[in-house]
Amino acid sequence: MFVLIVLQSNVGTIRASLMLKLDVADVAQLVIFIRGVDETLNVTEEFFELVLVTDSPGFDTRAAVEVSCDQQQTQCGDIISDSAEMRSWNRLTDVSLNKKEEDLFHPPELRIRPTGKWRQVKQVKKSTAEVESNRRRWWYAGVMWERRPLLLTWVLLALTVRSQSWKPCTDLLPIDLLAKALPRPGEAPPTQVQMVQSRGSRGLRLSGAVATALSFPASQIFTNCDYFPAEFSLVATFKIPRLTQKRNEYIFSVVEEEADSLLLGLRLSENRLHLLSSAPGAGRNRNRLSFNEVGLDDNRWHTVVLAVTGPYATLTVDCGLPLELKQVRSFPSTLSTRGSRLFIGSRRRWRGRFSGLLRQLVLLPGSDASPRLCPNSDPSLAELSVPQVLRSTPLQPDHNGPEYPYEAEARVTLGNPPPCSRAEQGQLWFNAQRKALFICDGLTWTTLLMKQQRLDYVEDYQDLYTSSETFDVEVFSIPSEGLFMAAANRDSRPGSGVYKWTDGSFQLYQNISTQEARAWKHFTIDEKIFLVVANSRELEPELSVIYRWNRRRRRFVRHQTLQTHAALDWEAFTMHNHSFLVVANHRRDSNHNIHSVIYRWNPNTKLFEVNQTLSTSGAYDWEFFTVGPYHFLAVANTFDGQTTTISSTVYVWLDGRFQTFQNIPTVGATDWETFQIDGRFFLAVANSQKVSERGPSLYSINSTVYELNTLTQTFIRFQDILTHSAVDWEFFTIGDEKFLVVANSHDGSSYSLNSVVYRWQGYEGFVPVHSLPTFGCRDWEHFSTSEGSFLVYSSATSRLSKVFKLRTY
Repeated sequence: MFVLIVLQSNVGTIRASLMLKLDVADVAQLVIFIRGVDETLNVTEEFFELVLVTDSPGFDTRAAVEVSCDQQQTQCGDIISDSAEMRSWNRLTDVSLNKKEEDLFHPPELRIRPTGKWRQVKQVKKSTAEVESNRRRWWYAGVMWERRPLLLTWVLLALTVRSQSWKPCTDLLPIDLLAKALPRPGEAPPTQVQMVQSRGSRGLRLSGAVATALSFPASQIFTNCDYFPAEFSLVATFKIPRLTQKRNEYIFSVVEEEADSLLLGLRLSENRLHLLSSAPGAGRNRNRLSFNEVGLDDNRWHTVVLAVTGPYATLTVDCGLPLELKQVRSFPSTLSTRGSRLFIGSRRRWRGRFSGLLRQLVLLPGSDASPRLCPNSDPSLAELSVPQVLRSTPLQPDHNGPEYPYEAEARVTLGNPPPCSRAEQGQLWFNAQRKALFICDGLTWTTLLMKQQRLDYVEDYQDLYTSSETFDVEVFSIPSEGLFMAAANRDSRPGSGVYKWTDGSFQLYQNISTQEARAWKHFTIDEKIFLVVANSRELEPELSVIYRWNRRRRRFVRHQTLQTHAALDWEAFTMHNHSFLVVANHRRDSNHNIHSVIYRWNPNTKLFEVNQTLSTSGAYDWEFFTVGPYHFLAVANTFDGQTTTISSTVYVWLDGRFQTFQNIPTVGATDWETFQIDGRFFLAVANSQKVSERGPSLYSINSTVYELNTLTQTFIRFQDILTHSAVDWEFFTIGDEKFLVVANSHDGSSYSLNSVVYRWQGYEGFVPVHSLPTFGCRDWEHFSTSEGSFLVYSSATSRLSKVFKLRTY
């Protein structure tokens, strides 16, 4: 006897057709199943009862169900008791399985009351299972009742079978395709397959010149017939670097070996996932179903579930919201796999070979695998079936299978510095000249290990001529592009220059139109690179501009304009996964006591919006820093309209906004610099000049280093350092040594002054170790390349800025 259960979900995209074999001969039995849909539209089904049919022509289906409910102590609710319908269901019917009588397979529409009101239930479609042409005798019995959740089951029983039994082409259980392609215990692993650990999880990578290392005949899984399931879902977990345009790589494929013809393929391209299939017939028209903008080629682990039924296909990525597409033609119901072979990670050819890591590849015939995986605490690595070799510890395997060549996804490169982008994150580079080991953090090469170096002396390295006087320089890196420097130039034409480090020096790369630019700030949001300029020219309206790096054009393009007032500085920072910008508005006309503005990034509009305003007096600089769980903003107030001897303020983030933490007396403050030494937190202020209504201005005054006292929870004076109209501090390290360099700009009579490098001497504080001749020095920046460590300063009184090299021993 056979039981055919046809399941139809009006809320899903999969219709499961299931054939069960009962080892009973010539004895009719009624099989009752319970199928439920809960409040969240999840569908479940389970076996309920098996009832012996003692008198077939007069058997009362409704009574049998009621007895079963009583015996199982189950509240089945009201059974629909339309006597005409029930009699038609209970009638023993001679059904011929030819096309003329196929409508007998479609039950009449039924009325049910799930919530007290009549609703229509769509007819259950006929199963697509292939049935032989032999005339058989069928008994048609329908069982349905109301219950919360709503239950609906159709059962079709065959009394006698006079022909060969029908079986599905394969088991209706998950088939681990990746495990099928791997060698069995005791067999040698293929030399073209590597096991690689990346971000804590292991996957397999195809290597070598052979693209067919992971493959097996389709007949191994399609044992009863040669047809690929008409309804199925594929589960794949993989990690692949960003794909270039027009590059396609196969996760798996089914290929007819003799004709080398693609029958089915799952393929990745730039930001897209494609399902390819060939329709049966001589022409073999190929269908392609494409999911766009899925973002799978980002060098991160992803688990995808692709469910196919008829013309519909649903893609679920990392247990997120499903994306459903409808094809012009339904997936082939008779896709023959005879003489074909399944290839994992390729299409049997070198071209299109999968370059990433593959951890899971499972075929589930007949149903959507998403409910089996989701929700999941780690959705990007959700597991349905992962080969044991990828689960065990590689150094101490807990299985008896073959051991694969193993590596953690980190390689050490020698020679010239390789590119450092997100794709190379975690890779290592050894600089033999400097005896240093660097790790790529996704943006730049960061020192991991280095022979302890000491600063020996500073030498003149490059004369950098800019289009006009330069108030500020900003050094930053762009992944896969290199090191850049943005100069804030006074003149509006040709504007400010962006320079690129090329062959050991800065070379002009791009001119950007600015209006008396005073500062640049570089920041990153969602892997997008931005530059914001502080324009100080008094125009109506006064606008500062945010520029975005365009990867295709490889240039900065205008992204957003923000109204500012004689802006002198921008600070960018991130708190609680939100991005912020704060501008230092210096004055409006002759009024220095105005508001500076904090902006917050709106991820929906991709723009910055006003978040908070803070009262400032001639604001010159902002500095953001974090101490433990607390976030701080310090403003350098320069002038209140009468005097420069005023307070600058440190704010702390509390209750969703910045609030005053401490007011610190300053004298024409132009810069804050925060740094840490041996767990101690310091804040250095650059005092520029003492101006008052009485007496001459003083330029040679003390700048001060403050230390955070954790007991009093305030910044206290640590050290005074004599400076000459100081406008910037820069903190940097060489080996274990810590340094501060000050930008001395004017002593009251000359702009040609020595700017001083101070070294940390513990109890002695900072002591001077080098004096560097500068002219109108306005800003210092420290940076490192493969050639060594450097300092660059900008001149606010000359077109000549300079790069110094820090010689070490």
